[in-house]
Amino acid sequence: MPVPGRAGPGTGRTAVLDTSAVAPPEREDLIRHALWESFSRIDIQHHGPEERIGARMGLGAVGPLKVCSARGTPVTLRRTERLARGDHAPAVFLGLQVTGTNVVGQYGRQCRVGPGSLVVFESTAPYSLSFEQGVDYLSLRIPRETLALPERVLRAVTATAFGPANPTARLAFTYFSQLAASEELRGGSGAEALVHPSVELLRAVVVSQFGGVLPGRAKVPEAPLSLRITQYIRDHLADPGLCAPRIAAAHGISVRHLYTVLARSGISLGDWIRAHRLAECRRELAGPQGRLRTIASIGRTWGFVDATHFSKAFKHAYGISPRAWREQHHPAPPHH
Repeated sequence: MPVPGRAGPGTGRTAVLDTSAVAPPEREDLIRHALWESFSRIDIQHHGPEERIGARMGLGAVGPLKVCSARGTPVTLRRTERLARGDHAPAVFLGLQVTGTNVVGQYGRQCRVGPGSLVVFESTAPYSLSFEQGVDYLSLRIPRETLALPERVLRAVTATAFGPANPTARLAFTYFSQLAASEELRGGSGAEALVHPSVELLRAVVVSQFGGVLPGRAKVPEAPLSLRITQYIRDHLADPGLCAPRIAAAHGISVRHLYTVLARSGISLGDWIRAHRLAECRRELAGPQGRLRTIASIGRTWGFVDATHFSKAFKHAYGISPRAWREQHHPAPPHH
């Protein structure tokens, strides 16, 4: 049996766990250990006798996104208040129900997720997933910083099923299913380039739940302006002086209108800029030139003028310090 464990960060390599090769009394602990170490800390309640417990899981990653595919016997998974409080790397989960059903609960709301449907929930609040007939499920864990959606928007869509009748959700289901299943996609040279479109597609699914308009906003067709603004921000990410007044002035609009336009696309300006700057730093630290410059210098290049703030923001977003991330890709030469 392949040894369960953590897939290499940013790689497509999948760690596989298959309990069929393990004695029944050991299966429950094996499943719990694999999930806690590689994906999410949750309480697990298996339904049925010990000898019938079984699961096969694949655990991998693409950039900062973690991927878990699972098939197994009936089970209920719960994130308790205690476990939620201990989450130091806030994330959003995207669940894909392949076959069967799953009852998801969070923030006092429950929904039944059927085949071909998506569901979103958060790591920092208690939740439950109940697979009454067995598990056939794909899940992605996306750092909150990377998604950069306002808290009120996330709360409004958690534990809500996005079914095949929603064309955006239908497209996302096909896309994320292939991303989760294909080690070739996740491990290819273009894997890092998939992170941004993956996040934007999830954002589109969330916004589609409100008919293209986020709660409390008037419906005005501003998509072209929104795209011009985000492209401008990407082009000027390295400028430490990048700010709302400058972005607004460059597009001939007020700061208030700038925030309104971005809010309709589910974008929180400060979070969005920080997430994309961190992604560029992450890419450079792991790249071929990652050891030729100091970590602080790379941070400054992408607008982080304070090295301590940069280090804290990086660890908060990715669950690992910039130095440890670089060491994984460029180990220091041994001292003689």
